[in-house]
Amino acid sequence: MGAIRNFLDQHFLHFNARETVAAARGYENHIAAGGKMLVTLAGAMSTAKLGQILARMIRADLVHGICCTGANLEEDLFNLLAYNDYRIIEDYRALSVQDEKELYEAGFNRVTDTAIPETVMRNLERKLIDRWKAAADSGERKFEAEFLEDIFADGRMEAHYQIPAANSWLLAAWEKGIPVYHPGWEDSTTGNMFAAAVFRGEVRHHQCVKSGTEQMEHLMRWYLEASGYNAAKKKAKGGDAVLDKPSVGFFQVGGGIAGDFAICAVPAMVQDLQMEDVPFWGYFAQISDASTSYGGYSGAVPNEKITWGKLDVETPKFMIQSDATIVAPLIFAYVLGD
Repeated sequence: MGAIRNFLDQHFLHFNARETVAAARGYENHIAAGGKMLVTLAGAMSTAKLGQILARMIRADLVHGICCTGANLEEDLFNLLAYNDYRIIEDYRALSVQDEKELYEAGFNRVTDTAIPETVMRNLERKLIDRWKAAADSGERKFEAEFLEDIFADGRMEAHYQIPAANSWLLAAWEKGIPVYHPGWEDSTTGNMFAAAVFRGEVRHHQCVKSGTEQMEHLMRWYLEASGYNAAKKKAKGGDAVLDKPSVGFFQVGGGIAGDFAICAVPAMVQDLQMEDVPFWGYFAQISDASTSYGGYSGAVPNEKITWGKLDVETPKFMIQSDATIVAPLIFAYVLGD
């Protein structure tokens, strides 16, 4: 095995460190038993360059679906197209309000220590508006990730890449054909661009981009297939569906809508559709720096999800309270054998 894996086995023995290794081993066991894995991305994981190792996980068939915020969807591509123009603000904690104003006037949007140039957003905006306009005029409807894929599918964008294509998790997802869900996409730069384009009348209506509830329906259907439920039900011929492998696992990076939206697919089927034998999520791990609080989702302990019909008593559960930009690459590296 690799040096990173050996180091973690030797030194990550207690507290959050032990939980990190336990989550990685649980991930391995889930995949080895034939289970699939959904990864959710909150925060600014794409700007944190998590795509470098997440893309490897996807290409190694260790990730089978992604649910991310709209920001993570677009920022993977911003990074791909404009990395050389980013600014790293090493002493970002010492920035004054005037420093922030100067960044704004220079056309930069700061995410902690990283300032993203506004130019890449505007360059992508023109291509997206043309695509949205054509779809609205023709009656075509797609998810936003699919519109983005259309722009990159013909290879003409490759001349503008500023990092290796291998470091983009979104390119890897398209290459492997895994689903990418992005609930709350309107809370993103490209979502705002779309609303503005409809407001101006440049795009005729909102309906060309499929809704969040349509994403949920798609996710539920994907879960039934990926978990083996459909095959088990067919084999049972109307009787009880008995799975011969673990159901889909849930690896949550951060908290927020990316995680809460996706994990609700199971209770929606069990409680709202009243479907019998639908399995709970077969593995759960979360990395979050949020603390348990009154009503907060991001820091809620995994057991709370049992009461909502998301996890079962026997579901392997791991909660790592730490910085996801540190922990997620370590877990992925462990599973990859680095």
